[in-house]
Amino acid sequence: MGHDHTHTHKRLKITIILNVVITLAQIVGGIISGSLALISDALHNLSDGFAVALAYIADRLGNKEKTSKSTFGYKRAEILAAFINALILIAISFYLMVEAVKRYIDPQVIDFRWMLWLGLLGVVANGFSVFLLHGDQHHSLNIKAAYLHLMGDALTSLAVIAGAICIWQWNWYWIDPTVTLLISFYLLFHTYKLLKESTEILMQFAPPNILPEEVAERLSKHQLVSKIYHVHIWRLTDKTVHFEAHVVLTNDQKISETKLVNEDLVKILKEEFNIQHITLQFECDG
Repeated sequence: MGHDHTHTHKRLKITIILNVVITLAQIVGGIISGSLALISDALHNLSDGFAVALAYIADRLGNKEKTSKSTFGYKRAEILAAFINALILIAISFYLMVEAVKRYIDPQVIDFRWMLWLGLLGVVANGFSVFLLHGDQHHSLNIKAAYLHLMGDALTSLAVIAGAICIWQWNWYWIDPTVTLLISFYLLFHTYKLLKESTEILMQFAPPNILPEEVAERLSKHQLVSKIYHVHIWRLTDKTVHFEAHVVLTNDQKISETKLVNEDLVKILKEEFNIQHITLQFECDG
């Protein structure tokens, strides 16, 4: 394993431990203080701790060799886990919304001190996690996703602190369910994109920025190509795009003579559509 990967794994481990500590502290503090915002922030931290753990596992699995059975390796594990994570997050968000509405109807006295100090703990710990992963976020979209999750954690902890100050200074107890709703909407907004993308990848949809009809039309403009059909474009992961198609040539050619046509078409797919994994089957017209 390379030096960079080893350091990345260590930073991810530290981040996971910090998230677990924050989550447990905020859940206990939320129950004792009666703050729903603190519990919602704890659940947010828990979900993002899972996201960081997922990044760690995916980074480890990504380095595993392919086998005769798992010919694509274990790259889809990240997408499957993201899909499950998104479903759990949506359920948590709606639960928090229902509880927030109940708090509006039946307000409760809240100990702002727990909110304030544990909110500060969340800002410090998540800020440190963001600092740890700042340099690694440019190496992988997987790590960057975890980095952005933690950045969101730090911001929601700031919202909890703001709520604690409002309760302390003006006894605005309604601010607690309001912060909870804001965190819930924030979770839903980001979770919807995660659920949508992971579902599209699992269903083997074409990437949203690539239309199969346009790709087929572009390849058909080659002087030796008569028609492109049986086109399939799908993503194995969020970064890896696969393409396969049948290519009908204008005249019958030897297999060795199709090499130049294949090179031309592959170049178009790679440079113009950013497709890297390509399978073409050649046929003659008629």
